[in-house]
Amino acid sequence: MKRSTRVLAGFALALAALGTVHARQDDIDITRLTSSLDQLANDPVMGGYARAEQARARDAIARLAQAGSRERAHALYLAERRVDLAKVAAQLQDAQVKLVQLDREHDQILLANSRREAQLARRELERQRMQYQMALEEAARLQQQGQAYSQAAEQARAEAERAKKLAAAQSRVARAARHEAALAAQAAKAMRSELQDNSSTKAAPDRHEKNRHEKPKRHKRP
Repeated sequence: MKRSTRVLAGFALALAALGTVHARQDDIDITRLTSSLDQLANDPVMGGYARAEQARARDAIARLAQAGSRERAHALYLAERRVDLAKVAAQLQDAQVKLVQLDREHDQILLANSRREAQLARRELERQRMQYQMALEEAARLQQQGQAYSQAAEQARAEAERAKKLAAAQSRVARAARHEAALAAQAAKAMRSELQDNSSTKAAPDRHEKNRHEKPKRHKRP
């Protein structure tokens, strides 16, 4: 009899110990899931996302705490999945928000690039316009310079033609002067020759007349 009592007492102690182990395991799972969910809720970025999923996860943890030994495994599975779903939903919403932000930044970058390209295009157009204006001014200057050169060349040709005509006229005058000088020299020579001839002719009769009037000299006899 005593032996049966000791067996029953040992069995009761074993059941009590097993219940304590299950209770401790329940406390550990609940603490783990609650801590994981609190970490998500307290995150400065992720905590604001998936509020509905976080609430469902807390409800699942509460049902786990109230579940009996038979429903505990299923309740633990649902609680863990609800916590995981809350984390994934928060991460998904955060990724969507970042994607929207990236799209907005991308649009801003494209807009800035478009503005910068438009500004560069305007600068390039202004530079080309200034180059075209400078080319027109240079062409006009060269045209005026060409006209001035043409006029100067025409004036130089006219002056050269006048100088040529003047030189030809001076040459003719010089030839005429030389011809007149030659004629004058010939005339002077002829006049001198004539004067010499006249002088010789006049001198011969005078000597003849003088000889005729002179008396013949008488020679004295010895």
